Amino acid sequence: MIEPDTKSWTWVLDRPCPDCGYDARTISTADVAPGVRANTAVWRTVVHDRQRPDERTWSPLEYACHVRDVHRVFHERLHLMLTTDDPRFANWDQDETAVAQRYGEQDPAQVANEVQQAAYAVAGLFDGLDDQQWKRPGRRSDGASFTVASLARYYLHDLVHHRHDVGA
Repeated sequence: MIEPDTKSWTWVLDRPCPDCGYDARTISTADVAPGVRANTAVWRTVVHDRQRPDERTWSPLEYACHVRDVHRVFHERLHLMLTTDDPRFANWDQDETAVAQRYGEQDPAQVANEVQQAAYAVAGLFDGLDDQQWKRPGRRSDGASFTVASLARYYLHDLVHHRHDVGA
């Protein structure tokens, strides 16, 4: 098996993820919003687990906090792509955010609610996009280019992969 070049974001769009099995090539734009909403159920079932499997791996609660923040970041990025010509996204350091927001100390019930609220907000933006909107461009701070469609498939991989990370 050829290992993906995980230094580049594009590998997840070109081949199945060797860890979680997600295959972006099978995802249509119509699959995105329902996929985002469906992913929220797992976080309610695992969010109360604060136990880290080892010191380098987040607990399910910490992963849930991260997923909530992924939804929020992608909501902002999608909104920018839909309202600004070829926006450049601010950098987001997920590890710094986890420490600063003390993921492991957050209230699990509140986090579960926030995951669902944030997910549904993003899914609502994806609902009803027209063909031209799916083609709108945007760029990460490292210069990597996306369309709304490729960003959506990339985003959905993040959600599926983190579900896999917590064993759900």
